[in-house]
Amino acid sequence: MRAIVYTAAGGPEVLALAERPDPVPGPGQIRVRVRAAGLNRADIHQRRGEYPAPPGWPADIPGMEYAGEVDATGPGASRWRTGDRVMGLAGGGAQAELLVVHQDTALPVPVGMSWTDAAAIPEAFLTAWDALTFRGRLQRGEAVLIHAVASGVGTAAVQLARTMGATVLGTSRTAAKLDPLRALGLDVGIDTSRGSFAEQVVVPVHVILDVLGGPAFQDNLAVLAPRGRLVMLGFLQGPAVPQANLGMILRKRLEIVGSVMRPRTDEERVELAAGFRELVLPLFETERRKDGRTESEGTDRPSVVPSFRPSVRPVLHAVFPFSDIAAAHAAMERNEGVGKIVLTW
Repeated sequence: MRAIVYTAAGGPEVLALAERPDPVPGPGQIRVRVRAAGLNRADIHQRRGEYPAPPGWPADIPGMEYAGEVDATGPGASRWRTGDRVMGLAGGGAQAELLVVHQDTALPVPVGMSWTDAAAIPEAFLTAWDALTFRGRLQRGEAVLIHAVASGVGTAAVQLARTMGATVLGTSRTAAKLDPLRALGLDVGIDTSRGSFAEQVVVPVHVILDVLGGPAFQDNLAVLAPRGRLVMLGFLQGPAVPQANLGMILRKRLEIVGSVMRPRTDEERVELAAGFRELVLPLFETERRKDGRTESEGTDRPSVVPSFRPSVRPVLHAVFPFSDIAAAHAAMERNEGVGKIVLTW
């Protein structure tokens, strides 16, 4: 099979397209012929030598999410049949033509959805859903602040928080990125190029999804309402916390929760996939017409028809062929777009 590999730690020049042996599915596993794969910030960090793959996953083949067809099944794997359209998370190795995963971690691709849209769902929406519901326990009528709201996770979290009946605030360093997010459910856009986000938050915030890290820690504590929950998902601005007033944590009875998807065990992934399949996947389904078809059937990408629009949808910034993997990495590092970058074979 062909695969994207890291030949060393460094810049985009260390990326290469190489031949690797076809993986063989073991007991309870399926092999997926990958049609598209999402690019994530973790792939950038791994390329730089800062974020190795978890044990049991390819050390030199990146990729944490995929969409494709079941190609083969291992002993005892009976959930899927050859040819079924699936998508899901992986600890690594998804940026290859073939990928082996546990059968119960895979999710069905929504009817009529393109491979590129499907590949943009797993990491963004599973991370956002887990952070909002299990880690943040967001309730109807509460307010949630989503940092880097134009990111893949951010665009997913806006939509899911809207379906949960929350007031949605989001930050971005680029004002132009905030406008398209209002149609997804963003109530208050905060342009951090104008100054501290804490000075622009005018309502009590009950949950924060933070990917910024240490430099934002004190302001996060300041804007949280009593018994608020800070869910930390990343450290784009670094993990070191400047001097902070930790007394606010005690006085406000705040909770600080860390969450990361990649190192989770298959058991954890199976549990998360089961809940997502039941509660979130139906939100992607396009409403059916009287003739029994959907507006998106028969097309590679769902039609944008307001009366038949799904409740949530993946947001794509750009699609690159795998042969242009270096350009895809460069585009992510420029941080110019709204939504996900996806790779296709």
